[in-house]
Amino acid sequence: MNGDLKPLRNPADHEAALAEVEALWGSAPGTPEGDRLDVLATLIADYESQTILVDLPDPVDAILFRMEQQGLTRKDLEPMLGSRGRISEILSRKRPLTLEMIRALHLGLGIPAEILIRPVRRAA
Repeated sequence: MNGDLKPLRNPADHEAALAEVEALWGSAPGTPEGDRLDVLATLIADYESQTILVDLPDPVDAILFRMEQQGLTRKDLEPMLGSRGRISEILSRKRPLTLEMIRALHLGLGIPAEILIRPVRRAA
């Protein structure tokens, strides 16, 4: 274990820090090893938050998930998306969301706009 701590700048630094965390795992809090474990965990979390991109969900998946979460039916989407036929086309990925629909879904269901503006995955 290297005594000096430094920012993680590349995948090699990240891997080395992960290996050291594994070796220090279970160290008692308040000990030099426990303190080092805490600092390494913070460095790793910071590096990962900056380098590992979290893939946002597909807009249709996000709508379906929110419907399931809130116990909504397709009929509940009519004020935001329009007719039953249009809702069916959107949820089956045959029709894209319009800007007006994105705004309505964002306000009505609280789905982040950055998810709703993403391209819809093509129907299988």
